[in-house]
Amino acid sequence: MAIRGKSLKIIAQDISEGYATVNPLFLKPFDPESLKELYQLVMKTQAEVRGEKFPFGDIQAIRWRNMRLQRLHSAAMIIKNFARDKRIRLV
Repeated sequence: MAIRGKSLKIIAQDISEGYATVNPLFLKPFDPESLKELYQLVMKTQAEVRGEKFPFGDIQAIRWRNMRLQRLHSAAMIIKNFARDKRIRLV
């Protein structure tokens, strides 16, 4: 499913880049299957960011990487709590 004309993979990338913020109002239009898929894509994107070569010595790149990881982690926690409140199983 795509929301607002975007695929879920693009939404996960937008979350990591800071273009989209995740909150309960953002998650409300998602059906249970789409929410589950978005959670999996957020976790996959987080793993991809962690798998990238670490930018030793480049302070700006380290900050950017850590900000992306922080956004993805907080999005995953918000999705997990939203799903728990709505009694949706993510795994």
